[in-house]
Amino acid sequence: MDARTVIGRLRRGEDPQPSELAWFAAGLASGGVSDAQAGAFAMGVCLRGLSDAGRVALTLAMRDSGDVLNWDLDGPVVDKHSTGGVGDCVSLVLAPMLAACGVYVPMISGRGLGHTGGTLDKLEAIPGYSVSPDEDRLRRVVSEVGCAIVSASGDIAPADKRLYAVRDVSATVESLDLITASILSKKLAAGLQSLVLDVKCGSGAFMKTPEDARALAQALVSTANAAGCPTSALITDMSQPLVPSLGNALEVELCMQVLTTAQGGPLRDLCLSLGAELLHTAGIDGGTERLERALDSGAAAERFGKMVHALGGPVDFVENWQRLLPEAPVIREVTAQQSGTVSAIDGEALGLAVVDLGGGRRVETDPVNPAVGLTEVVRLGAQVEKGQPLARIHAAREEHADQAAAAVRAAITYGAPCAQPPLVLERIG
Repeated sequence: MDARTVIGRLRRGEDPQPSELAWFAAGLASGGVSDAQAGAFAMGVCLRGLSDAGRVALTLAMRDSGDVLNWDLDGPVVDKHSTGGVGDCVSLVLAPMLAACGVYVPMISGRGLGHTGGTLDKLEAIPGYSVSPDEDRLRRVVSEVGCAIVSASGDIAPADKRLYAVRDVSATVESLDLITASILSKKLAAGLQSLVLDVKCGSGAFMKTPEDARALAQALVSTANAAGCPTSALITDMSQPLVPSLGNALEVELCMQVLTTAQGGPLRDLCLSLGAELLHTAGIDGGTERLERALDSGAAAERFGKMVHALGGPVDFVENWQRLLPEAPVIREVTAQQSGTVSAIDGEALGLAVVDLGGGRRVETDPVNPAVGLTEVVRLGAQVEKGQPLARIHAAREEHADQAAAAVRAAITYGAPCAQPPLVLERIG
């Protein structure tokens, strides 16, 4: 085999054979395929597309380009994946909730991408937390605690890491087939027995329209199931930030409030919806009641504390998170310059405002300030008077706060009264 044969098939609109895709993925991982050939492959898939069978074959080939974990545990091994949104800190609450219900969650997570925050960046706001344990430590934490939220090692789906870097510079990131293979190759390499997908839709998500979100959800669900992992998806609203806090330490703080005080709101509601869907897919009935007990009894908070300590964080984080999380030196309200009803919120603009404060990356090497961000962000449908606060800014410098204030005001649209949109828009199973 050689790369030209695979690329030629794509150019003619044909699916490469599964054996050819396996060879190509191995070449991506080993360096046997050049950057030029990887770019031509990505462009061929982007322009011509793959059949359903071809998408499954590519996903499995990329999964098998590295290590695939196997587990010997006394309960199902499950996970949740989100396509990313603003104020989306579900993983930090849902993983320990699920662990407290008797399932095991080796959650392979990512860093911030574009305007969306990253689960790993949020966890690194906790002093000492290590997102990169070796495999022996990962297995020990999952077995003893029930959950571990970590990064993918270099041995997990290395073909995806190589191809993603090429896609990023070759205008092929948006390919539905390549997005599906990228997400699922890493998830399936974790040895899952069940998966739920949270596909975001709206101004704060990558998928802005219900049609685009539905197409991605259907591709992910059909591919994962065909690859042998029982999977379903919920399409969820991202027409406003999921929670009113944006920024790494600030979102951890809000998660701790949900875990330790049984606080309600959209974060709790979405965790219950996704968790019940996942437990049902794993063959466990009564999911909502089990998850509510895990939260309200403090069992989920206990699991989170054990996970934090097992991965290098403070032993007393659950008890003392208020004094252990970093705080920004400049905290300022941004007020409305007119009265009216909040009819639209540009979630992407708010996410980029947090990036500009230092809470995310413009390029991969940028440092992240875990303390900065926004809190108390106004919600859709709110009636505001001129001079009332729209949000509270947490900044490293006064001039950064000035810039963020302008961005927040520009992200808010006033208009006719509107109701809160439903949190879950559709189920794809």
